[in-house]
Amino acid sequence: MHYLNISFSHKNSSIEIREKLSYPHDSDMHACLKKLNESEFINEAMLISTCNRMEVFSSCNDVLEATNYILSVLSKRAGLSVEELTEHADIFDDSSAIHHIFSVASSLDSMVIGETQIAGQLKDAFRFSYDNGYCGKKIARTMKSAFDCAAKVRNATDISSRPVSMASVAVSKLKSLVDDLKGKKVLIIGVGEMSEITTKHLIAAGCDVSVMNRTQHKAVEFAETYGVKQVDYEDLENAVNKFHIIFTATSSSAPIIKYDMVELCNFERFWFDLALPRDIESFNRGDIKLFVIDDLQSIVDENLGAREKAARAAQGIIGREIVAFFESLASLDIEPVIKEIYQKAYESAAAETARVLEKGFIPREYEAEAKKMCEQALKRFLHDMTSSMRNSTDETGHAMTTNMMHIFAQSIEKK
Repeated sequence: MHYLNISFSHKNSSIEIREKLSYPHDSDMHACLKKLNESEFINEAMLISTCNRMEVFSSCNDVLEATNYILSVLSKRAGLSVEELTEHADIFDDSSAIHHIFSVASSLDSMVIGETQIAGQLKDAFRFSYDNGYCGKKIARTMKSAFDCAAKVRNATDISSRPVSMASVAVSKLKSLVDDLKGKKVLIIGVGEMSEITTKHLIAAGCDVSVMNRTQHKAVEFAETYGVKQVDYEDLENAVNKFHIIFTATSSSAPIIKYDMVELCNFERFWFDLALPRDIESFNRGDIKLFVIDDLQSIVDENLGAREKAARAAQGIIGREIVAFFESLASLDIEPVIKEIYQKAYESAAAETARVLEKGFIPREYEAEAKKMCEQALKRFLHDMTSSMRNSTDETGHAMTTNMMHIFAQSIEKK
């Protein structure tokens, strides 16, 4: 069994590529995971699709064949060649795959180091796959260890002491462009987690916030919860030409704001598209400053420098947790074999006791003592060997040890 992770993120792929690879709806994820699980080379799979990354994490029996199969599935989805995807993808297997997923869970691989959203997104992705039968105990065991590792990183370092997110970075960018946000009219389109964080930051800055959503009752609930105004989605075309500041973060699979909707205005506008796929059709106009996720890199770089020390400490924690994970994994593989060895040994002791009784070598009244003596001798003989088995685990070679023990168990059975 191997672990395999194929990752497309802000580190290796443009927003255009990530957009084509995104899975914004549950139906899309169902279709992809179902297709992945049809492969004879893949045992379990989960899909991670956020604004900054799209990853397939899987348990497989052949890394090369599984990699080729996954890339072919993604190629059909994105309309990109396998060669182009291979050029951009980061492909991790076994220990490197575990290191990567632990780093993602601990927010060390995020665009904003220490951001707080990725843990929840990763839990949602795992829960979706597990609840729908696309993954089982192998990935479940890995994800539990990844979340435990992330908790240790948060508790032992100050990497998340001042929680940040892509939404907070976008608001920071807005503050650098507008001297005073107090009283500024802002429209937020979408009512997901990104919109919630954005709303809280804008309210704190004194903005006059309005919210809009395709499903109106959700927009009404959102507005009541945060004490903001609500604008009907049907008024979108008019709203884009009235508000100076707009933030979008919807799950639409196509742009909701298109170029032909935008009129010339006598005021400067600041738009932030925090969605993937993007909510705003790409265009270049002097009266509108449009920012997408990848445009916020300068603030992200400052964030990385400020958290560099905490990030180094976090990497040390991740390294130790990876060692513990593989030791635990090896133990899970070996314990059933050790149990089998002892079971065969006791069966041999019982058979030998029966033989000597039948031959008349010892009186029958000593049957229990004879059997116990045989078992104790075998336990003494097996103790050092089985202890070595438990202690001689490594992160990739435990399968060889397990195979050797199976052979040993079979030899006992033959005797």
